[in-house]
Amino acid sequence: MNAHIDHARSLSDSALLERVQDLAVHERGTLVELIAHLTEVDTRGLHLKSGYGSLYAYCRGALSLSEFEAYSRIEAARAALRFPGILERLADGALNLTTMTLLARHLTAENHLELLESARGRSKSEVKKIVARLAPKPDVATSVRKVPAPRSAPSPIDAPSPEAAPTALAVPMAPADAPRGSTAQDVGVLGWPTEAAVSNATATPADPFRSVALPTTATIARTESRRAAVDALSPDRYKLQLTIDGDTLEMLRLAQDMGRHTNPSGDESQILKSALALLVEHLAKTKFAATDDPRPARGVEPDSRHVPAAVKRTVWVRDRGRCAFISDNGHRCEERAFLEFHHVHPYAEGGPPTVENIALRCRMHNRYEWELRSTHVRRQEEEWLYRQLSAGVAPRTDTRARSGPSPNSAGQRGCARAPVDPHGGPWMNDRGSRG
Repeated sequence: MNAHIDHARSLSDSALLERVQDLAVHERGTLVELIAHLTEVDTRGLHLKSGYGSLYAYCRGALSLSEFEAYSRIEAARAALRFPGILERLADGALNLTTMTLLARHLTAENHLELLESARGRSKSEVKKIVARLAPKPDVATSVRKVPAPRSAPSPIDAPSPEAAPTALAVPMAPADAPRGSTAQDVGVLGWPTEAAVSNATATPADPFRSVALPTTATIARTESRRAAVDALSPDRYKLQLTIDGDTLEMLRLAQDMGRHTNPSGDESQILKSALALLVEHLAKTKFAATDDPRPARGVEPDSRHVPAAVKRTVWVRDRGRCAFISDNGHRCEERAFLEFHHVHPYAEGGPPTVENIALRCRMHNRYEWELRSTHVRRQEEEWLYRQLSAGVAPRTDTRARSGPSPNSAGQRGCARAPVDPHGGPWMNDRGSRG
C-alpha cells in the first residue's frame, strides 16, 4: 500500500479533515507561486531559450501539464501580470482557475476590482452568468439534427426503442422561476404555503432512518454524460442543448401542429416552457397534494408514520427545496435532488410528523445519519449489556429485537428495539428516553 494512503488511514476523523484543509491551502499557495513564476518566464521569453515556440508548448513539454492545465495557468499568469490582485484571490480560494479563465479576457482597469469581487466564491455556472452580462450573445437558432447512435451498448433500462433514433435539440430558453405565494395569504401558487407563513419556522438537523438505493459510480457517470448542457447567453437568456429520442421528437412536432392557434411560429422554447409548467404542477400535486383550494388539515393520527401533505408543503418552502443537513462547523448541504422528508426526533422514539419535527434530507445525508444512529443505538445496547453482566445479571433478550435498526422501503426510519430489562422496566438510555 502507498505510504501516503497508509498515513491518511492512520489519522482520526478530525485530524484527517484538518490535514486536508492544510493540504488545500498549501496546494493553492504552490499554484499561485507557479503562476507568478510563469509570468516572469513569459516576460523574459525563457520558453524560447528552452527550445519551445510558445509558453503553452513549454508548459506541455517541459512541465508535463495537460492541455487545460497549461491553458488555465497561462491565462491566469497573463491576467495577473496586469492585475496582481488576482494572485491574492487565488491564494485565499476566492477564485479558482476555472472561473479565472472565464473572467480573464473581460477584465479592464475600470472593472477588474468590481468584477473579481462579484465572482468571489462563485461556481462556474454563476460566473458564466456574470460573463453573459458583460458580453451578451444573441439567442441561438433552434436546430434539430439526427446524431449517430452511441458506440457502447446502453444498459437495458436505458436502451431506447429501435425506432426511437436519438435526436439533438438546441433551443434558447429563459429560466423558470420558483413558485411565489401571495403575501396576502398563507397559501400561494399551487396551494403551497407562502414564505411569510413559515418565516418563523426553523430547520433543525434531523436524525432520519430511511432505506435508499445509492447510485453507483457508473450510473453517476452515465447520467453526467447525458445531462443537458445549459449556457448563459445574456441576462435571463440561456442555451439548452440535449439529446432526445424519436418518440420525443414526434411529440414535439405534434405539439407544434396542435398549438399553432396560440403559437403560430411553433416556437420550441414556448412549447417547452408550457410543458414544464404542466409538469411542475403535476409533480406538486403528486408530491405535496398541492391545490389552489387546499382543505383544512385533518390533524395527525396518534402513532402515524404518514406525513400530511400540508406539512410537506410547509417544510418544502421552509427548507427552500434543499437538504437541511447542517454540519458541526455550520455548513449546510446544498443538494436539491432526491430530497426526502425526515423526522427530527425519530418516529420509533415517538417523534410526530409535524412541521417542527420534519426536515428535508438528501439521500446521502439520509444514509449518513441513519448509519450514525445505528452505531449510536448499538453502542448504547452494548454498554447496557456490559453493565448488566458486570452486576451479575444475565439479561433476557428478544431475538427479533436484536436484529438492529434497518430502514424500510416506505422511507420511514427504523430503530433497534431496546434490550429487555430483566426487572421489567423499560430500557432507558443516558438521556432518559427509550432507545
